[in-house]
Order: sequence, then C-alpha cells, then structure tokens
Amino acid sequence: MKKKTPGPRGVKKKTRVKTAKRRSSSSTRWLERQLNDPYVAEAKRKGYHSRAAFKILEMHESLEIFKPGQRVIDLGAAPGGWTQVACAVVRPLETGGKVVAIDYLDMKPVAEAQFFKMDFTEEEASRLLTDAVGGKADVVMSDMAPPTTGHKQTDHLRIMALAEDAYAFAREILNPEGVFLAKVFQGGSEKELLAQMKQDFKKVKHVKPPASRSDSAEMYVVAMGFRAAASE
Repeated sequence: MKKKTPGPRGVKKKTRVKTAKRRSSSSTRWLERQLNDPYVAEAKRKGYHSRAAFKILEMHESLEIFKPGQRVIDLGAAPGGWTQVACAVVRPLETGGKVVAIDYLDMKPVAEAQFFKMDFTEEEASRLLTDAVGGKADVVMSDMAPPTTGHKQTDHLRIMALAEDAYAFAREILNPEGVFLAKVFQGGSEKELLAQMKQDFKKVKHVKPPASRSDSAEMYVVAMGFRAAASE
C-alpha cells in the first residue's frame, strides 16, 4: 500500500494584506496569496525550500518516479524543493545513488545533492551534469520556466523552448526505462514534442498535481519507460 503524501493541515482564517505605499497592488496580491496558501505553511513546517516540493511529491505518489539508488538530474532546481524530495527517496549516501541539480539562481544546500550554479543552456552544462551523475541518469526532471511576460502565447512558447532543450538532453543521457518530467504551459505548440516523446517512451501523460495552483496554466508532462534504442 502506498504511503499517502502528507498534505497541508486544515484551513485557517484568511489573512488580508493592505497595500503599502511602496508596494504595488500585484505585489500585495502575491503576498496575500502566499500568506493564505496552506502549501506554503506546510512547506515551512516540514523544512522544504518551497511549496513546489508538494508538486513532485504528489506526482511521485501517483507515478512512482523515484527509487532508492537512482541517478537523478534536476534542471531549474532552485529553490530546491524537488531536489529535497528526490534525495529523500534516492538516499544517495546510503544507496550509492546520485542527485545532481542545476540553476542559474542561488539555492540553499541540500544534503546529499550536488549543485551547479549556472544556466542549463550554457554549452558546458551538459558535460558537467553528465560527469557529475556518472554517465547515465534514471530520471531527468525540469521545473525550468522563464520570467513571465504576461502574454500567454509568448510565455507558452518560451517555456516550451526550455522543455525542448531539457528533452534533447534527456534523450542523450537517460538509461533504458528512464523517466523524463518537465513543466509546460497549456497552449498547443507542444504537439511535435509530445509526438517525439511517444516514440521514445512507453507511457506519456499530462499531470496537474493538486499543489499546482488552479489559476495557473502550468502542468507537467511525464514520460516513463525510455526506449533507448529509439533515440539512437
């Protein structure tokens, strides 16, 4: 029987935030949402670096993405919630597995993980990650997302470009039966990428975990059972 992911506790009285002189109305709305988000409170209680940890926890609970001893690469890892969850399951020091993370933003250290502060799209990044993980990986996951512009189609195209970069890397480094997971936005231009993934993997599906905010266009594509020969 699978262990149920521990989610947020209860519902507290909503906290309202007044707009300060030096704070924009959009910043006020963001702060109010953070203060009233049960996932934010639960992440702090459990010591996760961000509420995003619950997204990967929920996906892992339903799809069993990680296993002890695996080699995992986390693209766009900051602030580190996904890396923490991967380490908790893989247990690198105990099993000999590896969890390697990369982001151009700073990330607080995560026990048992190796972190590179650099842009994944830099030419040197692929080599560093490959060397760090020891050649091949069992899971490549990407929560990469560019700064939003507010223009839905532009944001969709930009995040899909990152997903395509992550996928190209995954096809080179994944072991047979490996897993690829990436953030996408709903928008329609992902058809070509999905078609390629369905050739390369045994199972491909879209997932919107409960921790993903309902008003967000984000969702995740999860591909499992990598057919290594198909990518050669």
